[in-house]
Amino acid sequence: MPWAQYEPQTLREKRELVRSFRAQFESGENFVYVLLDRGETRVVGGSGLHPRGPEGSLEIGYWIRADETGRGLATELTAVLTRVGFEVCGLQRVDIKVDPENERSLRVARKAGFTHEVPLRRELPPKVEGGERRDAILFTMVAEELASAPARNTPYRAYDQTGQPL
Repeated sequence: MPWAQYEPQTLREKRELVRSFRAQFESGENFVYVLLDRGETRVVGGSGLHPRGPEGSLEIGYWIRADETGRGLATELTAVLTRVGFEVCGLQRVDIKVDPENERSLRVARKAGFTHEVPLRRELPPKVEGGERRDAILFTMVAEELASAPARNTPYRAYDQTGQPL
């Protein structure tokens, strides 16, 4: 995760980051979400729908704290954001790019019903400064595939910025 190189951030830096995420969300540029525990006292992960592909598509990104993995959280996040992408945003395609060495992320994309599309050569930044760029695997789902995808069975509720159900 390239962004992790900037952690830990100061409280001031984190506030500015959250403000920028909110501004991007409100302007419809980028949709970043935080995943909290049931008591809403601890961040356990994050996700988002990001404009990194062609028009009519968004890319799902996700991360889960190491001590929270293996509970299906990334799979559920991915399924819900896939449905939101198609059903709320009207997308034609949703993408997920995965590091081929990340077995858990590979399973998340497959469990949600995404298709292993192509390898993307030199798509990911180096793991260490001065290192080689790394390959990624592109998984995709197109709108008409949602009806038969496992992601279709994951319930969700969506609200607009005023709190009204969509």
